[in-house]
Amino acid sequence: MRTMLLYNSAIKEIGTKIDILNEEFQETHRYNPIEYVKSRVKSPESIAKKLRRYGFEDDILNMVTHCNDIAGTRIVCSFTSDIYRLADMIGRQSDINVISIKDYIKHPKISGYKSYHMIVSIPIFLSDAVVDTRVEIQIRTMAMDFWASLEHKIYYKFEGQAPDYISRDLRECSKIVSMLDAKMLSLNEAVIKAKKEQDASLMSTDDDLPAVREG
Repeated sequence: MRTMLLYNSAIKEIGTKIDILNEEFQETHRYNPIEYVKSRVKSPESIAKKLRRYGFEDDILNMVTHCNDIAGTRIVCSFTSDIYRLADMIGRQSDINVISIKDYIKHPKISGYKSYHMIVSIPIFLSDAVVDTRVEIQIRTMAMDFWASLEHKIYYKFEGQAPDYISRDLRECSKIVSMLDAKMLSLNEAVIKAKKEQDASLMSTDDDLPAVREG
């Protein structure tokens, strides 16, 4: 119960930090990089099952030592550029220790899975101790999240043993998702550029207007 309290507290701490960063970014840049956030803590049954699958006894020590994804937060962004920007902002928090990073965007899994994973630890202040607790943070675009959700449902139906042609089609869909993300990022950059040019043109027009004489 105490260990699960730590993981639930870590999720709350990370969630608060993400909310603050998002609000600050929106205030400073007038832009919201985060579409939505999902968080969860694995159930004791799920943790025990995973430990046994990897050949470990299902005890507390193995749970804390070998399971990095007990507490998990998924951040879903609009564009791929947001992913790296958010990862950098999270990593620069003074009380967050980045333990490991796996960039499945630049280096996708064989299945076609793409996402940016961070294992971090954050101090949890209890009445009698401070305990560094690990959280897995996944950052991905909406398109990546859509693909990953469907892939999980498909493989769940086949208990991880999907036919080859389904795996092949999923990889093809992953390529389409990457093309979509690249196109949407390019479109967003074009919109920003056009807006800046429009604002500059309006300012120039205002400067050219004749001054109004008084009296």
